[in-house]
Amino acid sequence: MELTIEQALQQGVTAHREGKLQEAERLYRAILQSQPAHPDANHNLGVLAVSVNKAEAALPLFKTALEANPKIEQFWLSYIDALIKEKQFENAKQVFEQVKIQGVAEEKLNILEAQLTPTVQVNEPKLAAQNKSLSLSQKRKKLSEQKKRKKATKQNLKVNNPSQKQLSSLLEYYQNGRFDDAEKLAVSITNEFPKHQFSWKVLGAVLEATGRKSEAVDAKQTAVALSPQDAEAHSNLAVTLQKLGRLDEALASCRQAIALKPDLAEAHNNLGNTLQELGRLDEALASYTQAIALKPDFAEAHQALTSMKKFDAQDEQYSKMLELYLDEGISEEQRCHINFSLAKACEDLGDYEQAYTYYGEGNVLRKKLLNYDINRDIELFRKIKFNYSQIAQNSLEPDKLSKNLMPVFIVGMPRSGTTLVEQIVSSHSKVTGAGELDCARQFGAAIATGITGANNESLLDFRSKYLDKLKNVSNGNHIVTDKMPQNFRYIGLLASAFPEAKIIHVKRNPAAVCWANYKQYFTSKNIGYCYAIDDVVSYHKLYKNLMEFWTNTLSNRIYNLDYEQLTVNQESETRQLIDYLGLDWDENCLSPQNNTRSVATASNVQVRKKVYRGSSEQWRKYQPFLNGALDGLLQP
Repeated sequence: MELTIEQALQQGVTAHREGKLQEAERLYRAILQSQPAHPDANHNLGVLAVSVNKAEAALPLFKTALEANPKIEQFWLSYIDALIKEKQFENAKQVFEQVKIQGVAEEKLNILEAQLTPTVQVNEPKLAAQNKSLSLSQKRKKLSEQKKRKKATKQNLKVNNPSQKQLSSLLEYYQNGRFDDAEKLAVSITNEFPKHQFSWKVLGAVLEATGRKSEAVDAKQTAVALSPQDAEAHSNLAVTLQKLGRLDEALASCRQAIALKPDLAEAHNNLGNTLQELGRLDEALASYTQAIALKPDFAEAHQALTSMKKFDAQDEQYSKMLELYLDEGISEEQRCHINFSLAKACEDLGDYEQAYTYYGEGNVLRKKLLNYDINRDIELFRKIKFNYSQIAQNSLEPDKLSKNLMPVFIVGMPRSGTTLVEQIVSSHSKVTGAGELDCARQFGAAIATGITGANNESLLDFRSKYLDKLKNVSNGNHIVTDKMPQNFRYIGLLASAFPEAKIIHVKRNPAAVCWANYKQYFTSKNIGYCYAIDDVVSYHKLYKNLMEFWTNTLSNRIYNLDYEQLTVNQESETRQLIDYLGLDWDENCLSPQNNTRSVATASNVQVRKKVYRGSSEQWRKYQPFLNGALDGLLQP
């Protein structure tokens, strides 16, 4: 049976990945016999040629692929890489300028740009021509001087720049997600060449990708110091500062990046993210709008802007996003952003069936990109319950502990109302809202799951590390909230390590919660269950089962707050909550929308509004398309 072009391409890719290069080449060439300009076949054949050190042969293949589809960023990256390998640096620089217009990912461009400075060639005089008139002693002297200059040049290069091979390897490791290898090499390069700015940029990117934001800031600040005129370095630094909650510094870095390069769309988008978190919504809208004006296919900026506005039938942004959706050349990640954005727009316009379709497509892509498997969470929850008895036996004694700070843990499913509850509590003059801290998972997951033994020493160490973090964000208040929803997994550990702590569990209509999770694009990569209806329902069952376990063992430690009741009886529920915390009444707690603290969660727009009813019924607009998937959650 004769293969279709699509089948031949898939088989070729599979053979390529498995190292069956001859088979892959045969399949790619078979496609080109039928369609000589086929972009993927040309590109993949070029990649194959580069892998066997035939970069020269790859160049025309990459050019053909780009002519057929110039919007595929990997085609550009592969082309530039091949030009560099062929030492065609000037051509590479010219292509690089073209690439900037195409909207290729900034970090990838930064890595490639460092390779566009070729190793300096020492151009020796042509001795045969110049030395004819020289005596033997003069020739020897001149040759000796030339050797000295060459040696000095090479030594100078060694002092100031890593080798082309090192930079190429660093690029390969980072682009392929080999972050351990990338980090080791980046550290080695920065130790040997401490003034090589680009290596610090890569190190910062790697540290951020692996969740070490504080270390990433240090590396990115070094990159900025080494090249103060590098707008991208300032913009990259702003991203990490924002994630760390250092918002004033993030604003300054964004504005510096824009001052240096006003047309840097990424910097405008980063500025928008920071302003949104600060509650300066009008300014954030303007920044996102400017980012899209500079880069119309900026899918991430489209999604950010979409989340802040309500669409009408004449909205031009909808048409722009639809054009991107219909563009077959955009990446899967871009398409994912656009799908969620179009879904939100259709929802605003009342077209729930089309919105459901877009949500479905976006979720399929997001789950694929995250490679989520519900079985990993099933095993995690099993370990947590199994190991709790050992933790409980070693619970810390309250009378032997310092109580300079009192943590308040606000837990529940994401999108259950935890952000609103923290906004209410932190409106009190004696409370600081710290937002979503990752301390419980970072410092305590190993104890909770049995990797680290649960004993008095390990619990004290966990407590100490957590309180150090809490002190840094307390703003001098005794009571500090941590509203990481997923901390419901670690309630047993938190109760044992912090006997003085208050634990608030926010409950919400299960169907509403599951639907709200499914329709939300979370920037975190640790919430993979959201992107399939079956997964989110299964995860909610895991959550419910674990909360029943905690309630049966720690009922006196957990304050259950019903979100729906809070929206209906705001004052009475709020007064009971404040009383539970042992605080005097503060009238500000009834106006959480006036709380000017920064909010980094997906609810940062909603909590700037007055408390309103009815949000838990919004999922019913999609009920006709769900085929009963959430109906079982409504049973008591």
